[in-house]
Formats: sequence, structure tokens, C-alpha cells
Amino acid sequence: MDNDLFKALSSATRLKMLKTLAKKEMHISGLARELNLSNPVVARHVNILEAAGLIRRTKFGKTHVLKCKIENIDTLLNAFADTCEVNVPKGSSILETLKKVSGVEVKEVRDKEFVISIDGEQGFYIYEVNGKSPETTVEDFNIEKDSTIEWKKLVPVTRKRIFVKIEQ
Repeated sequence: MDNDLFKALSSATRLKMLKTLAKKEMHISGLARELNLSNPVVARHVNILEAAGLIRRTKFGKTHVLKCKIENIDTLLNAFADTCEVNVPKGSSILETLKKVSGVEVKEVRDKEFVISIDGEQGFYIYEVNGKSPETTVEDFNIEKDSTIEWKKLVPVTRKRIFVKIEQ
């Protein structure tokens, strides 16, 4: 891994900047106002984030608009993903395959089986086969050739708290 990347992620200020830019594009002065920092300080941090490939800068005359390159952050996190290999007969379902993977817990609910946790982490999971999201369940998708299955836990990245008031 690149030292620029770790340097970029080592600053609480730069992490706040990435969090802000992951939600919306902003120009440098707007980002400075949002974080209560000076333009020169933000510009220095932007240069570090840009060198690490974590943000994209688009210039419109003298205005520089910044956006988080979320795909590069995803790639970074994927480097830490646990990887294993299993052998199954042709035509096995993904669910049958997952049952052979250590740490995958499956539970039956009303004659249907669901993956409820991986390595003890409960949550909602989605899957991809060879980089594509199939349009079927893990029970119904049959593996016909050597494939890579990515099993991803949905983690709330953005949360919204909504207070609902009933009109009088």
C-alpha cells in the first residue's frame, strides 16, 4: 500500500473532509467554512488527499470543486477482506457453498434458510458473483463454473435521523 494513502488517513481533519465530501461536492472555500478552517489549511489537506487518490478536483476557472473518490476507499477496504477457497460440485447453490465456509451461520425461518452472521457479525448481506449482482436468491443461484463470490455486509454509511411531527 502506498504511504501517501496512510498519511492521508492519519489526520482527523482529513477524515472529516472525506466524510463531508462523500456526502456532496464542495469548493475549497465552502469546505473551509463547513469545517471552520482557513482556506490555506484546507488547500494543504486537499493536496495530501489528492496525492493519495482519495479526492477528485475539478477546476472551473479559479473555482476548485472537490469530490470524494469513494471507489478508491472501497478498494482500500477490500484489501482487508478475508478470502477463502471451497470446492463444490457443479450446480451447487451459493447457500450450499456458504455453508462450507467457516464462520458462516445459517438459520431456517419458515422453511427458508438465511445467512444471519459471518464470523459472529450479524447484519444484512448482499452478494456478487464475478463482480455482478445476480437477480436471484442465494438458494436459487446455481454455480456452473469457477467463480468468485463476494459477500458484503451492508453497513450504514450515512444515517439520517428524522423527527416526525404530526400536524395539528
